[in-house]
Amino acid sequence: MNPLRNKALSISSVIVAACFSVQAIGVGVYISYGVFFNPLMAEFGWPRAAISGSSAVAFFVSGLVAVYIGRLNDRIGPRIIMSVSALFLGIGCMLMSGMDTIWELYLYFGLIFGIGLSSIDVIALTTIARWFPEKRGFMTGITKVGTGAGQLIFPLLASFLISGFGWRNAGAGLGILALLSLLVIAQFLKKEPDKPGFQNPAGRAALRPDGNLSFSEARRTFPLWLLCIINLTIVSCLMSILVHIVPHGRDIGISPHKAAGVLSAIGGVSMAGRFITGMVIDRIGGKRSMILSLLLLLTGLFWLQTADSLWKLYVFACIYGLAHGGFFTVISPIVAELFGTASHGALFGLVVFFGTAGGALGPILTGHLFDISGSYTLPFRLILSVSALGLLLLFLLKPVKPVKI
Repeated sequence: MNPLRNKALSISSVIVAACFSVQAIGVGVYISYGVFFNPLMAEFGWPRAAISGSSAVAFFVSGLVAVYIGRLNDRIGPRIIMSVSALFLGIGCMLMSGMDTIWELYLYFGLIFGIGLSSIDVIALTTIARWFPEKRGFMTGITKVGTGAGQLIFPLLASFLISGFGWRNAGAGLGILALLSLLVIAQFLKKEPDKPGFQNPAGRAALRPDGNLSFSEARRTFPLWLLCIINLTIVSCLMSILVHIVPHGRDIGISPHKAAGVLSAIGGVSMAGRFITGMVIDRIGGKRSMILSLLLLLTGLFWLQTADSLWKLYVFACIYGLAHGGFFTVISPIVAELFGTASHGALFGLVVFFGTAGGALGPILTGHLFDISGSYTLPFRLILSVSALGLLLLFLLKPVKPVKI
């Protein structure tokens, strides 16, 4: 085999492994926050809503900052940005170990950690989009499997650290681990291949049917804002389910341990959904893949309306997990399909912001509707309706006409 080709394959493998690891560590540490709920309530007596609110703030801040992270990434590349983000993410966790007031929780986790979290999706998925235009879906799917791996590994690690060393030391330990790991991984990230002939999307963009739009050109198109609204509606539904499916299970008489198992099943199945969707994207395109994901989501949500036993919730977890993993995998490739990759970081960051806004507000609205009605019947029907609206909007999404470069 050609030595140059061997070197190119080796470098591309390192890029995929680095992006996979960024997703696993960043998302895994964020999800682990839920393991700290009971220790924080036990020590400080803070209400559950106040503790969960800091997680929503971190999620929203990450999306807001992602818009600017994406634009910086388009200009200077991922290495420096990921290194700085590692500092914010790690230091945010470490500072939590010394907090004593609720405002410190919101400052350290909601703001500082949230700023660090902002790079996790934008850096990893934009890098993949630029390196692998021919296998973008497949490589994105592999990278997004890292999210599921992080969701499985880090909460268990956090639980072990808390039980053995207390929540303060556990927070500091996770912060140090995340900071050092992401700093090292950042040094392996490159914006795009050095050699123009090796899958260089910037050099080929003018030949692609979707064109290669700048941020200013893309923001004047209807498809960009439509995609933002679709992401807002669907992510609000997806995050509402993740937050409320365990309480729903307990409300229908399922033990806490078994109800939590439903959430774990969603995480496990979503890994398969990410991988399968990645392969499907390369064959049928981003829009059709997203349609399939939303059809699966609607099927699962219809089933959820009458899921009143443990086995029915596990059936829901399997259907929903495939849809959940598939939807989050297809967002980055569909941005590249519609607008090219020259400004992918900025455009993807904008789409991510709308998603995080919906993801922050959706669970709050769901909880409010539960408080009003006394059950999840009304909230789950609303989630089904909003998901159906997202699918209808998706059918309106049309390709962007190419521009001359």
